[in-house]
Amino acid sequence: MEKEFYSNGKLLLSGEYAILDGALGLAIPTSYGQSLHVTPTKSGYIEWTSLDENKEVWFSAKFDLTDSHVVSASDETVAKTLRSLLLEANAQNPLLLTDSDGFQIETYLTFPRSWGLGTSSTLINNLAQWARVDAYQLLSNAFGGSGYDIACAQHNSPITYQLVDGEPNIEQIDFNPIFKNSLFFVHLNQKQSSREAISNYREQQFDKHELVKEVSSITKKMIQAPTMAGFESLMEEHETLLSHILKIEPVKHQLFPDYFGMIKSLGAWGGDFVLATGDEKSISYFKSKGYDTVIPYSRMML
Repeated sequence: MEKEFYSNGKLLLSGEYAILDGALGLAIPTSYGQSLHVTPTKSGYIEWTSLDENKEVWFSAKFDLTDSHVVSASDETVAKTLRSLLLEANAQNPLLLTDSDGFQIETYLTFPRSWGLGTSSTLINNLAQWARVDAYQLLSNAFGGSGYDIACAQHNSPITYQLVDGEPNIEQIDFNPIFKNSLFFVHLNQKQSSREAISNYREQQFDKHELVKEVSSITKKMIQAPTMAGFESLMEEHETLLSHILKIEPVKHQLFPDYFGMIKSLGAWGGDFVLATGDEKSISYFKSKGYDTVIPYSRMML
């Protein structure tokens, strides 16, 4: 019997880095995501095909059903990562691969992999649904991270996310600012390694408790901000705070010093999307700078 699963992409509007240490973060599931289709076969293999947003194959592999070893793959590195996920899922549910004599699995992205909206987290959540295991545990054992991206994969509205004694605390919230038509997501034309970014963060010396307290306070104020001016002030406060910790200049200073609105990094600094405030002139401004992917908030949000 064929099965299909779907997970939402993610964006963290506040709390980057500090969310790892227990800060409250504001996150939104995106209108973009990834699906996974499972078809039982009698092949004796797990035959895997991954398609991008243009329905073109970007990865394919064949795994032996008994021990998931790689029989063939278009990319050995991706295959190795995927095998570890399959082994972990099967360890949590040893009955997973006994349902059939083989499986044909296809994944479908609705966004470019370079966007950083959760190619891995949506896959992990889909695998967890298929395997009937804990997605947070699967993520933790495979990649680490705070888990907010798994929460976004599973929810259909904005959320706050916080690790309390190492466990996820998630609340669905009504984050629908009256100035949402003045919010834009701009892709920086490059993908940043989350692992490297986290490693850099861990190397810094600072008062962790104070950072968590300040970021959590900013997050709460951002959710309640009644005006765009107030929201912009909080964006700047968040940027300045993290800039001091990371010893990295804010993205607006680096790339867009003449921009008329406010800009805030999202996720790992230096890549993926940033959040910008602006108006009808914003899209043409960023495109004139060579940044063609500018998505209004209302289109990005689920």
